[in-house]
Amino acid sequence: MFPFRIVAAGDSALVVEFPQRIDPELNAFCIAVAGAIASRCGAALRDAVVGYCSVTAYFDPLRVDAAWMEDQLTASVTELADAELTEGPLVEVPVSYGGVYGPDLPDVARFGDCSEEEVIGLHTGETYRVFMVGFVPGWAYMAEVDARIAIPRRSSPRTAVPVGSVAIAGRQTGVYPAATPGGWNIIGRTPIKPYDPGRREPFLFRAGDRVRFRQITAEEFDRFG
Repeated sequence: MFPFRIVAAGDSALVVEFPQRIDPELNAFCIAVAGAIASRCGAALRDAVVGYCSVTAYFDPLRVDAAWMEDQLTASVTELADAELTEGPLVEVPVSYGGVYGPDLPDVARFGDCSEEEVIGLHTGETYRVFMVGFVPGWAYMAEVDARIAIPRRSSPRTAVPVGSVAIAGRQTGVYPAATPGGWNIIGRTPIKPYDPGRREPFLFRAGDRVRFRQITAEEFDRFG
């Protein structure tokens, strides 16, 4: 079992903190813990949110005793010591790389001392894990990007990044689910919306999912859907 501690986050949340690292097995354990907390606490729990290496349990402090909730969190973790950890489904994401859809692709190539085609090959050659979802609805933090193209965040963020932009920041990659400010390096764009409230399932990604990016042409992008 991973070592852990439980700390308060205000009066309406408790955080189960595990060792601070990017670790697929640890993250899978966090997902299992969140499920166990939800099953154990039922309506007493408002939400259990998975982080890279943590689980935050939200509750109503006017109805739920914090000490009781802490006991439930402790039990949920300790009883999962030998639980079987599973992976989520594989999600394939089509991407048109470079050009107007990927303005930072040349910068990533220079960083990696390689060609733009090699950057695309490295990015599409990995299967990424969704470690957590946050920032804005539908934003999935995925890792790990090949070290050769793990370019740091831009020094000057953009005020608006188009929805569907596929970007890199260090060992992480992600897809912008809405037009928001952002400082990640944009290498392409997907016609698929990570978050669409009009869909039966609004969220494309969930913690634990596996993601593969597939290259498409700009013409295929324009014809998509």
